[in-house]
Amino acid sequence: MNTEHTENTFRLAQQPEADELLGRSPLAALVGMLLDQQVPMEWAFTGPWTIAQRLGSEDLDAHAIAAYDPEAFAALLSEKPAVHRYPGSMAKRVQQLCAYLVEHYGGDAAAVWADADTGAELLRRLKALPGFGEQKAQIFLALLGKRMGVRPTGWREAAGGYGPAGVYRSAADITGPESLAKVRAYKQQAKAAAKAAKAG
Repeated sequence: MNTEHTENTFRLAQQPEADELLGRSPLAALVGMLLDQQVPMEWAFTGPWTIAQRLGSEDLDAHAIAAYDPEAFAALLSEKPAVHRYPGSMAKRVQQLCAYLVEHYGGDAAAVWADADTGAELLRRLKALPGFGEQKAQIFLALLGKRMGVRPTGWREAAGGYGPAGVYRSAADITGPESLAKVRAYKQQAKAAAKAAKAG
């Protein structure tokens, strides 16, 4: 498998400590992707750092989160400022994701992609994760390839419309405020087009 060494530099949270955690913690990157729905992207990707802080840790641990008391974990995510617009349901999803990683990958998030030989295989593994549908899995696959140097054969094809270089469609394409604005504009256009199609 072609894993080029790249500096995992993230600018998704637009907050240095939160972005630094995303770059060094595979689990934080997965949790950020999981939280990235129905809230601004920066809010979602700051979530893993906020959770780690509230757990009194420098990193996220799948075993610890999976074993955490569900009510207490939901309360942790609900503290102001809340980790998500729907902290209770997202707390449940984060715990489901961590429990799945413990059961299938020994709690090691990076093992999801470490030995995937093809983009298709990697997409299959990502889609099997709780909370990851086709689109979320493709975006994360593109993120792995573009930002983390995880590039199994055919990864761009498997990532669909999010795979090509030079596009600004998702979290995978954000390297700073300028590209964030471009991605946001693309999403707004896509939303407007979908609305128009529905109305028509």
